[in-house]
Amino acid sequence: MFGALVAIGPLTIDIYLAAFPTIVQDLETTDAAVQLTLTATLIGLALGQLLIGAVADVIGRRRPLLVALGAYVVVSVVIALSSSLEALLVLRFLQGLTAASGMVLANAMVRDLYDGAQMATFISRLFLIVGVAPILAPTLGAQFLHFGTWRTIFWALAVFGLILVSVALFLAPETLPQERRRRGGVLPALQSYGVLLSSRRFVGLMLTAGAAMGALFAYISSATFIFQDLYGMSTQGYALVFAAGAGSLTIASQANGFLVQRVHPVRILRVVLPTTVLISGLLLVAALLDLGVVAIVAGVVLVLGATGFVMPNAPVIALHDHAERAGSAAALLGAGNFLFGALIAPVTGAFDTNSAVPMAGVMVGCGLLAVLVFWTLARPGEILAGMPWRGSDRSGGGPEGRGQTDAPAPPERAVETAVSGV
Repeated sequence: MFGALVAIGPLTIDIYLAAFPTIVQDLETTDAAVQLTLTATLIGLALGQLLIGAVADVIGRRRPLLVALGAYVVVSVVIALSSSLEALLVLRFLQGLTAASGMVLANAMVRDLYDGAQMATFISRLFLIVGVAPILAPTLGAQFLHFGTWRTIFWALAVFGLILVSVALFLAPETLPQERRRRGGVLPALQSYGVLLSSRRFVGLMLTAGAAMGALFAYISSATFIFQDLYGMSTQGYALVFAAGAGSLTIASQANGFLVQRVHPVRILRVVLPTTVLISGLLLVAALLDLGVVAIVAGVVLVLGATGFVMPNAPVIALHDHAERAGSAAALLGAGNFLFGALIAPVTGAFDTNSAVPMAGVMVGCGLLAVLVFWTLARPGEILAGMPWRGSDRSGGGPEGRGQTDAPAPPERAVETAVSGV
């Protein structure tokens, strides 16, 4: 049940990407206008995490979950019946807003029920589902297009939401007892966001993760036009390419889980961030020289693989100084990622979609921004001096692990934060 709840966000985002060209034709609009519907969804997901998370800390988990999922079903049905771009924009925002309930409340409920190694194992499994969902979503969308229209995709999402409501109604308990709920209403929870945004290091790490997400959504919002319109791929071929990129990101993020047992996450980012700029620069060269679809696919897969190392590590570091407000910090990191993706998606659509140059150029810009904010705001040297890492001790690593008695952030919180970041 928790896995299905977590998957609703990635499915809502990605399942209709292969249908972009058909939506353009059916609604008689432009590529850039359809890409704005993706932006609206991301904004809804970002705001939904902040609002629903704060409300659930006050009134509990079960009621917000059931109400939001019920609204998700209704919105999905209305989308399937809509006939204008304006309606699609508003409805996709609402669909993202309601889908956020599954993502934020599944993690909150797991946090309520489990702790220690048991919670770390549970969250790790959810993280795998978060990685698999984007791989399956475009493939599923392509199959619905094969047998129906783009509206069929949203009928399917309505059915999925209805199944989730039914399952949650009978299987989802109230996991936050009255005595553990936040006192004073929603306002104190919202005030925590102001404290976090006043921290230079937190903002730097949030922007680092957001820039990585921006590179990802530059690809997501452009891929269908590049590979289907520019290179003439079928919807099935496009789904395979998208699966390769999502698979690269998932494998890298899982490999990072083993790597951080021995290497400080700051040291990983010191290597990965400049490498991302280099790879995306080579991708831009390949696009400018029109080296063909194989070069573009290879470059994209490598960029997404590098992103898979950034997204888990930046949030883990960001929580180090904010253990007392870890829930708010995780929600803000997740919302920041989606807001950044929402800002980036229409940028690529503003340029010529008959070329991979805009996508590659935005990826280069996001990589440079990540490097800039990481070194100027987050300041890795300061983090290494003040954030010990047990893995460094076991591997004979750097000085950050020697002579320190402070324990690092609990592993279950680190993995939870990685899920929220993605």
